[in-house]
Amino acid sequence: MASKRIKNLNDMSEDDREKKLKELRLDLVKSKVNASKTGNSKSRELRKAIARINTFNTSEDRKKGMLKK
Repeated sequence: MASKRIKNLNDMSEDDREKKLKELRLDLVKSKVNASKTGNSKSRELRKAIARINTFNTSEDRKKGMLKK
């Protein structure tokens, strides 16, 4: 679920990526709570997926000329 590859992100619209980002952030919070209870966590995988989407969004903004390098 959390592993989104770049080819999948290319197919998603900007709104879909934002929805997925919010969903992953919520899952990260839930994962941290569960980790404190059970000691088992997948937060690292979720953080990587969030970073991957943020990086993709930043590169798309640069391509559109919205951000300077």
